Amino acid sequence: MLITTTDFISGKEIREVLGVARGSTVRARHLGRDIVAVIKNIVGGEISEYTKLQAQSREQALERLEEDATRMGADAVIGVRMTTSVIAQGAAEILVYGTAVKLS
Repeated sequence: MLITTTDFISGKEIREVLGVARGSTVRARHLGRDIVAVIKNIVGGEISEYTKLQAQSREQALERLEEDATRMGADAVIGVRMTTSVIAQGAAEILVYGTAVKLS
């Protein structure tokens, strides 16, 4: 499955637009990561525990996007975007979406 942020794929022709494909996940922090984050917040530096959590969340949302596009019969997803929103204190959603297409 080709997944791209561009609106086209070089050398390929879009034969059919299938619609919006999406994938999302909601993740929450946990106490162990929060304790380390508080300490790092005091002394400074990257909070790698949260960086890892965000990276895992993005990958899961991308996997779900690909699953949705596959269910639609897509060969590719173009115009892919990511967004995040706070669902509750300590919990955030990562949403990935794009246009599922068939290529010729």
